[in-house]
Amino acid sequence: MEYRFFNREISWLSFNHRVLQEAGNPEVPLYDRIKFLAIFSSNLDEFFRVRVASLRALVNLKKKTQKELKFDVNKLLDRISKTVFRLQEEYGGIYTKGIRPELEKNNIFLVDHTQLDPVQRDFVAEIFNEQVVPHIMPMIIVKKKITPFLRNQRLYLAIKLSAKLPQGKAKTEKQNRFKYAIVEIPTNHINRFILLPKIGNNNYIIFLDDVIRLFLPQIFYGYNIHESYAVKLTRDAELYIEDEFSGNLLEKIKKGLAKRGSGAPSRFLYDSNMSSSFLRYLREALLLADEDLYPGGRYHNFSDFFRFPNPGIKSLEYTELKPLKHKDFETHTNVFTASKKKDHLFYFPYHNYDYVVNAIAHAAKDPAVKSIKITQYRVAKDSRIVNSLVKAAHRGKDVTAFVEVKARFDEEINIQSAEEMQKAGVKVLYSLPGLKVHAKIALITRLEAGKLKKYAYLSTGNFNEKTAKLYTDYGLFTVNEELTEEVEKVFEYLEGKDPGYQFKHLLVAQYGMRQGFQALIENEIENAKKGLPAAITIKLNSLEDERIIKKLYDASEAGVRVLMIVRGICCLIPGMKEMSENISGISIVDRFLEHDRVYIFNNAGNEKIFLSSADWMKRNLSRRIEVAFPIYDPDLKKQVRNIIDIKLADNVKARVIDEKQQNLFRELPESEKRRSQYEIHEYLKSLK
Repeated sequence: MEYRFFNREISWLSFNHRVLQEAGNPEVPLYDRIKFLAIFSSNLDEFFRVRVASLRALVNLKKKTQKELKFDVNKLLDRISKTVFRLQEEYGGIYTKGIRPELEKNNIFLVDHTQLDPVQRDFVAEIFNEQVVPHIMPMIIVKKKITPFLRNQRLYLAIKLSAKLPQGKAKTEKQNRFKYAIVEIPTNHINRFILLPKIGNNNYIIFLDDVIRLFLPQIFYGYNIHESYAVKLTRDAELYIEDEFSGNLLEKIKKGLAKRGSGAPSRFLYDSNMSSSFLRYLREALLLADEDLYPGGRYHNFSDFFRFPNPGIKSLEYTELKPLKHKDFETHTNVFTASKKKDHLFYFPYHNYDYVVNAIAHAAKDPAVKSIKITQYRVAKDSRIVNSLVKAAHRGKDVTAFVEVKARFDEEINIQSAEEMQKAGVKVLYSLPGLKVHAKIALITRLEAGKLKKYAYLSTGNFNEKTAKLYTDYGLFTVNEELTEEVEKVFEYLEGKDPGYQFKHLLVAQYGMRQGFQALIENEIENAKKGLPAAITIKLNSLEDERIIKKLYDASEAGVRVLMIVRGICCLIPGMKEMSENISGISIVDRFLEHDRVYIFNNAGNEKIFLSSADWMKRNLSRRIEVAFPIYDPDLKKQVRNIIDIKLADNVKARVIDEKQQNLFRELPESEKRRSQYEIHEYLKSLK
């Protein structure tokens, strides 16, 4: 049988469309719609930096090598370009016909440099002279002579000029030629949005872009300004190519990249109102290709909308869902007394992440604690957890931190925190060759009654107190020796020792995770063939691994009911006759980012439940260190199952994953509306 799959890139763009749907949804509070515009823009930037740049690298490979890919690179790039163009048109419509009119209804007006009254003009003049001027560095562009280097993701104004001459003096042919220049908009130093003095009940906001436009005659004294347009260049994030490809093909791609120079262009975004002659000049002068060019609106870098100012109208934002206290945990003074009696499961951000932060802090100062081991994938800026590890080392404890310096776009902050810990005496371990360590685990060893006792924390999310307020993730505190012993074996491997160990409880990538998941699926297939109950329920960020997907197709054909909740990439096509008739899926995009991974296998009525840091992607199962951990406590298993059932019943923020990738919302009667993220908050609040 020939299996079919969604293309990974097109599936990802379908996910980003779901993000855009939230920006266009009038039922979402206005300022949260603006945040979704920022998320969409930020996502798309990364997509071009990594995925599109990687695909572009393949174009120059020999045809024989391209055949290894099983797809036509140029056709895929063309399809991506058309899809992105369509999404950007929708984006522009949401911003101009949805967001801006709603802002104006609430007395918030975005104005440009032509709409300022004298008071506002004086206000921005002061800001320009005091804050902006020190960061303005005009660069002349001369085709084939002067090609300025446009920095990745930075905003620029491209300007068309002509020299001024004394009155009455005729221009020579040379003086009559237009000149061209670039000015960077210094959003890395100054907020992109400037709140102007209020007039009556009206609030006014101006883009930094327009403040600079206003003073272009001052910047280019002696020149006439003819045109100015915003442009932005996204560059190839070639550092991350090894996360997308492997083996001999990876080596060939790397060689191709080396020939192209650092950070080759992957998308040049320009104002679609720019004249064709101006655009042609920029394309030639900046050494761009036609396929680099993407039309946009007057403003770019909408990821800056994360910092769009609210003049104090709280009703335009979601009301806070206050993090809940963990009632069972609250009856104990610390993590050690709490964990001795039973396992404790947290679900963030519904539960307060301070439980994790405080657990590490308590371990750092507890005299009985002898060692702390922890993995760090994405570290928060000014991390309280890192601070506790530093303090623990100062107090003489044996502290080991595995820091993944290949965490995409977070390398710098990870390295900084690693150096800080190292100076304090923390034993810092860095990335393993050819592998990313994506597991989220910690192990605390404590001396109790003359014996060493181990406490483990296993999670689906990073040790990051900032993202824990936005991402849904599970965290398990346990002293179950079956689990703590195996967590220790994972750390032994990270420390360079081969544990020579067969994991019986944890599923560990590089030590049988793929085989373990396949065996669990196979068990459901066998049960279905025997007429026993058989079902698989999965919740994950991405489903891309073809071998796993084929197993799910086999399960469907055998009669296994497969339910999926997939936030992002889904290469499995559900509901297809004689392939996936027993598979259905939804995707939930709401105020919190659905980040936890849950795997539930019916097991003839005795459910097996695993939580994990791993998606079912080839990179997670084959090129990373990942951990999936079982939930053994019956009450906690029931909690996870109830939460999953609430998500499966969502008909407010759930989109159906179908063959056409339409992202259609579930349509049920008004009285039956169920919004899972709010319902889960109420469910966890009700637990005793």
